[in-house]
Amino acid sequence: MQERQSRELHDGAGDAFAAAFEMVLTPAIFGLLGWFIDSRLGLFPVFTLALTGIVLGYEVWKLYTQYSADMDAALEQRRATYGRPPTTTGGGAS
Repeated sequence: MQERQSRELHDGAGDAFAAAFEMVLTPAIFGLLGWFIDSRLGLFPVFTLALTGIVLGYEVWKLYTQYSADMDAALEQRRATYGRPPTTTGGGAS
């Protein structure tokens, strides 16, 4: 049981790190792309702000929908176990 909990903890930490990395790096890359376009067209900061804002909005939306789906799945998993007697694993006290 402890190994499973440890694996879930590490998976959760890895997912959170990946989401944070994506939340920062993707808008930064598109911001740099916008800056490059702006420097070529002489329109600074139009494309920089537009591309950064659009990508940041998308990243927030994607993170929210993924979180909502994960929470809905966890709720359904809990509802499936309501009313069942607790299971014992036959080990010592935990």
